[in-house]
Amino acid sequence: QVQLVESGGGLVQAGNSLRLSCAASGRTFNSYAMGWFRQAPGKEREFVAAITWTGYRPSYTDSVKGRFTISSDNAKNTVSLQMNSLKPEDTAVYYCASSPVYSSTWSSYNDWGQGTQVTVSS
Repeated sequence: QVQLVESGGGLVQAGNSLRLSCAASGRTFNSYAMGWFRQAPGKEREFVAAITWTGYRPSYTDSVKGRFTISSDNAKNTVSLQMNSLKPEDTAVYYCASSPVYSSTWSSYNDWGQGTQVTVSS
């Protein structure tokens, strides 16, 4: 089991930036990829971005391409999500998750963080 601790959420105005961080600990030996998901009220959990600990194939959902950047630091066991040009529709609870495989599907992820609220005001 991997323990994930997220930080960086908050309230920002549209057009501004926010950086989310996720610190991983515990039994990380089976963690190959890390992903960010988000869930807005009344909506399904949505894939945001994923990356391997080696930095292989960073991927993004279409709505955040060009604005969000995912990165991993294997030495520090941290994964970050830099969010630029934030829009009100980015408002959601953001979750960091760990998977033994590279995937954009939530069911592939075994361990999840507690979530951090991101609110973007217009």
